Amino acid sequence: MASRIVILGVFVADTAYRADRSPKMGETIMGNSFALGPGGKGSNQAVAAAMAGGDVHFITKLGRDPFADMALATWKKAGVTPQITQHADSYTGAAYIFIEEASGNNAIIVCPGVARTIAPDDIDDNAGLIGNAAVFLTQLEQPMDAACHALRVARKGGAVTILNPAPAAELPEGMLALCDYVTPNESETEALTGLPVGNLEEAREAAELLLAKGVGTAIITLGENGALYHSPTNSVHVPAMNAGPVVETTGAGDAFNGGFATALAGGADPLAAVRFGCATAAISVTRPGTAPSMPGLDEIEDLLSGTQISP
Repeated sequence: MASRIVILGVFVADTAYRADRSPKMGETIMGNSFALGPGGKGSNQAVAAAMAGGDVHFITKLGRDPFADMALATWKKAGVTPQITQHADSYTGAAYIFIEEASGNNAIIVCPGVARTIAPDDIDDNAGLIGNAAVFLTQLEQPMDAACHALRVARKGGAVTILNPAPAAELPEGMLALCDYVTPNESETEALTGLPVGNLEEAREAAELLLAKGVGTAIITLGENGALYHSPTNSVHVPAMNAGPVVETTGAGDAFNGGFATALAGGADPLAAVRFGCATAAISVTRPGTAPSMPGLDEIEDLLSGTQISP
């Protein structure tokens, strides 16, 4: 299908702890609440893209355990087609998420489980699916060699390639040149370029360096300041949108990437796709959780058109 989106990534079960502050090493504190839910950057992006109207196939590995059951139920509800293998000799990924009660800011530890073993051979097994996609999207929670090989396969097949370089990591030589779009946040941009990203002008300088490294277009997400779209011919600051009070920022970047990929696959021009991604993220932060916070297409279109979003 010409508009298919294929995403390579990791599912993890999010164990989210809300407290007034993070404990110090060796200290125990009382938390305010706990929640268990679906997460993982790749899975979150797949859910966001499908909820936004995309035809999404998600490639990963799961164990055979209750967290795998959670993954399959989450994808079924959102409309994601799983392209997976399951393995009884390992475990499905899990993540510890600390959420600061007052601000909604977060700190995260991810254990990918069996998804840590995703390898180039797994990419070859799905080469037809990847190469025939309209858009291919990946991140860096699965092994780097698999992500890099998948970008090569996607590029060879003619898919539009998106790399969300998160969590921040050193990339192999030539990997950025396989990317039509890279979508780092400020800290990931600093890790990729060695340049500070404290304001819009610094973001533009870093984006220009990413282009010099072979990236087609750099899209730097700037949190409450929106996003910078920077191509060889155009540099545009897309402001953040207000969909209501911020409840939790976890998953906002995943919402942006899923929305952006869906808009691109649907034929939107890249700048309009960035605005669509910003709207997707703006709604997601008004709700708790990661995958459960992803908005539907009608909600995104209402925000873009100026219609009030219901809380």
